[in-house]
Amino acid sequence: MNKSLESLKFKTSGVFCLFVCLFVSLLKNPRKARVTRRFIVVEGLYMNTGTICPLPELVKLKYKYKARIFLEESLSFGVLGEHGRGVTEHFGINIDDIDLISANMENSLASIGGFCCGRSFVIDHQRLSGQGYCFSASLPPLLAAAAIEALNIMEENPGIFAVLKEKCKRIHKALQGISGLKVVGETLSPAFHLQLQESTGSRERDVKLLQEIVNQCMNRSIALTQARYLEKEEKCLPPPSIRIVVTVEQTEAELEKAASTIKEVAQAVLL
Repeated sequence: MNKSLESLKFKTSGVFCLFVCLFVSLLKNPRKARVTRRFIVVEGLYMNTGTICPLPELVKLKYKYKARIFLEESLSFGVLGEHGRGVTEHFGINIDDIDLISANMENSLASIGGFCCGRSFVIDHQRLSGQGYCFSASLPPLLAAAAIEALNIMEENPGIFAVLKEKCKRIHKALQGISGLKVVGETLSPAFHLQLQESTGSRERDVKLLQEIVNQCMNRSIALTQARYLEKEEKCLPPPSIRIVVTVEQTEAELEKAASTIKEVAQAVLL
């Protein structure tokens, strides 16, 4: 392991926490700090919380502490920004301020695989040094064509992103005020969570309660799922939750039915 590499973890919205971590690392060993490579690795839109990363503040920290930003946009690409280009477009950040952007193609593009993009010297190094240069499984032509067509749709119909944003706001508002549950996530996020307002004191019992809501909704033709985690490996294990996902193809009637069903089932299970 390279001794010039160091890992510092911070909370999703903890920009101040990250600032403290970087500052303390400089104070502890100034000589080592001069050669320590610093990477700020963040998600554009966090799947576990439905929150948007504070990218403008992170870019400031990047230049202040000579760090590199790696941005994972699997959920934010095809969602945020006027043209769906992700969190950089959402905040109006120059894409040259980001060193590497990666995303899978399983969400907005309805395909498989993923992509990385960045400055030419970064991608050239990745291409020559990454394991994919030695071994790779090519994307099947059918799925490659599907991803290209999805990109064409996004480019030719930028209005779908405004429609998606309105649908997300609508479902967020409709799910407010459910007795015993709280909505967790940004109103712009198409993936957000329903958590218990108060834990029973046992994670196992919390999971069973939420699973009962999921099962009853499924019996009424509303597909939900509980968020799953590698509990022994999570540094900060999130509370049990039901993950809600909104798509641009869902009609207003479908969203209204989903919201009303979730409310009715939750009240029956939790009261």
